[in-house]
Amino acid sequence: MNIAQATQTFNADVKLLLQEHSRKEMLRFITCGSVDDGKSTLIGRLLLEAGAVYDDQIAALQSDSKKHGTTGDDIDPALLLDGLEDERQQGITIDVAYRYFTTPKRKFIIADTPGHEQFTRNMATGASNADLAVILVDASKGILTQTKRHAFIVSLLGIKHVILAVNKMDLVDYSKDVFDEICDEFRCFSAKLELPDIRFVPLSALRGDNVAQPSANTQWYEGSSLLHLLETVYIGSDQNRKDFRFCVQFVIRPDRTFRGFSGTVVSGTVRVGDEIVVVPSVKTSKIKSIETMNGQLQEATTKQSVTITLEDEIDITRGDMIVRKENTPNVSRQADAMLVWMSEMKLQPGKKYWFKQLGQKTSAEVKMVRYAVDVNTLHRTASASLGLNQIGRCEIKTHDPVVFDPYRQNRQTGSFILVDRITHETVAAGMFVDAGTDDRQSDHWVTQSLAEYSAKPVSSLVSSEQRASAYAHKPMTILISGMSGSGKTTLAKQIEKELFELGRKTVLLDGQTMRSGLSRDLGFSAEERSENLRRAAEVAKLLNDSGLICVAAFMAPHEEVRQKAKDLIGTDRFFHIHLSTPIDVCRKRDQSGIYEAADRGEVSGVAGVDRQYETPEDANMTISLGETNVYKIVDLVMLRIFNMHF
Repeated sequence: MNIAQATQTFNADVKLLLQEHSRKEMLRFITCGSVDDGKSTLIGRLLLEAGAVYDDQIAALQSDSKKHGTTGDDIDPALLLDGLEDERQQGITIDVAYRYFTTPKRKFIIADTPGHEQFTRNMATGASNADLAVILVDASKGILTQTKRHAFIVSLLGIKHVILAVNKMDLVDYSKDVFDEICDEFRCFSAKLELPDIRFVPLSALRGDNVAQPSANTQWYEGSSLLHLLETVYIGSDQNRKDFRFCVQFVIRPDRTFRGFSGTVVSGTVRVGDEIVVVPSVKTSKIKSIETMNGQLQEATTKQSVTITLEDEIDITRGDMIVRKENTPNVSRQADAMLVWMSEMKLQPGKKYWFKQLGQKTSAEVKMVRYAVDVNTLHRTASASLGLNQIGRCEIKTHDPVVFDPYRQNRQTGSFILVDRITHETVAAGMFVDAGTDDRQSDHWVTQSLAEYSAKPVSSLVSSEQRASAYAHKPMTILISGMSGSGKTTLAKQIEKELFELGRKTVLLDGQTMRSGLSRDLGFSAEERSENLRRAAEVAKLLNDSGLICVAAFMAPHEEVRQKAKDLIGTDRFFHIHLSTPIDVCRKRDQSGIYEAADRGEVSGVAGVDRQYETPEDANMTISLGETNVYKIVDLVMLRIFNMHF
C-alpha cells in the first residue's frame, strides 16, 4: 500500500469513527450533595475507569497527589476536577467543573457542583441543563441538610432521573443495613418531591467499588454499577416533542427576494406547510420553507438550528416566538414563578430588574413573595423577601408581554433569569409555575361545599340494615389499582360478573368511564388524577350507601390519594386489590398506546415511564397478573372477600 492509499484509508476510518461518534446519544448529568461527600473523587474515578484520562494527565495527577498528600501513596482522583488552587488546598469544590467523556454506548457531559451551602447558586447553575443528577451521600454521615436542599433544587429544575450514590461504603464496612437505612430515609423525603425515577447505588469512589464494575465487597447489592446506569437510563421521552416553539434570534434579509427568520427549535417539530402563529403579535401564516446551510428540509425538530420562511409578510423581530396555531404558549405581563435567589443583596419587591428569557429582554419587578420554602421540611413559610440561596414562589410583573410555558411542561420556555440593572449581576434563576398549581386553590378532599346552606347530605328513609337484609349482602367497594395494562379492568369485569351470578347487586366503575363522563374536564397531572379518584370515591360511597357493591378499576398511582379515598368510603367498606404486574408485561398488553405516546414525549406523567408508581403499603391483596390465568385469580379474590365481608 502506497502513501496515497494509506492516507485515503486513514481518512475513511476517521470519517467512519466521527459518524459513529455523532450518532451516540448525549447525557448531561451533575454530581451534587453535601460538602465532602466525594463528588469530585467520584467523577475523577469515573473518568479513570472509563479511560478518559491520557497518560500525561495521569502522570501529572500522580505528581499533584504527592504534592497535596490527601491520599497517601495513591492518586487522588478529585484533583482531575478541582482545578482551582483554593479547591486543591482546601479539598473542596468552589466552582462548577465541567468534563466530557465518551463510552461505546454514550457521550457524557459532567457538571461537578459545589457542596457548600454558600455555593448553592453554583449548583443550581450546573443543574439547569442536566438530564440526570447523581446525589452523593457520605455513608458514615447519612442524609444531611444540604443533601435535601440539592434534592429539592433537582426536583424544582425538572430533572426526572436521580441516582442516590451512597459513597464511602468502605468507612462502614460495606454494611447493607447502613445502605438500606439511608435509602429508606431518602425515599421518605423524596416522596414529597417530583422525582419520578430514583435509583440507589452503594459505592466507594476512592477505591472504585461499583463505579464502573460491580464490587466483590457488596455482593448483597444486585443492581448495576454507576457507569452502567448512566449508559442505560432512558431519556428519550424527556424532551418536549409535542409543543413546537421556535425562538427568533435573527432576521435575515440579504436582498429583497428573501426574508427568513433564524433560530433554534426549542421544542417540538415543524413541517413545511404547517399553520403557525407568531407571539406575542398573534399574526398567522404558514411555513413556506425550512432552510439550512446544507439545503432545504421538509421538517425541523428539537435543537436544530434553521432559518424559516413564511408565506406571508409579517413583522417579526428578535425575541418573538413562532408556534403552532392550535398549540400556543402563555402570553402575559404577569405570572407566578419559583425563584432561586443568587445574590448577596436581598430581593427587593418593586425594584426593577432585567428579565431575560431565550432571545427576549425586558424590564421586570417582583410584585410580592407568596412564600419561601424550608428545604429541610419542604414547608412553606411567610416571607417578604428572599436572601442568598433562598427559594420561594413570587409574583412577577414585566414591562412587555412575555411568552412562556410552565417550567414542568417546557424547561426552555419556562425558565428565565433576573439581572441587576446597575451591576449586571445575575440575581435570580426563575421557573414559571402552572397557574393550575396556585396554592390559593382549595383541596377538594378537605374543603366544604360552597353552598353552605345545602351542604348537609339528605338522609334516606331506608336504613343500611334494611338494604343489607333485602339484598342479602353488605355494601362494599373493591378498588383494583395498578399501572396501565396491568389487567385492572379485566379483573374488575370478571369479579363483577362472578358477584352478579351469585345474586349480589354490583356496579362496575372504571377510570376510562369516569373520564368520558364525570371527569371529562380533567387531564393527567398529579392534581387532576387526585381529583378523578376523589370523584370516583364519592360515587362509590353513594353506591355503598344505597347498599350496592362497587367494583372500581383505577390506576391510582399515589399512596396519599388512595388513603384519602379509603377514608372517604370508610375502612369497613373498603377492599383494596393491587396488581403488581411487571412493566414489560403492561407494555405488551397496553391497547391504549399510552406508553408509546409517553416514549415519544407526546404525553407526560405516565406511571412506569416518567412518573413513579407508589406501591401500596396496606393493600388487602397484591397480585401479579402476568401469565397467571385470570379465573384462578378471581377464585382467590372471591374467597378472600367472602371470608372478610360476607
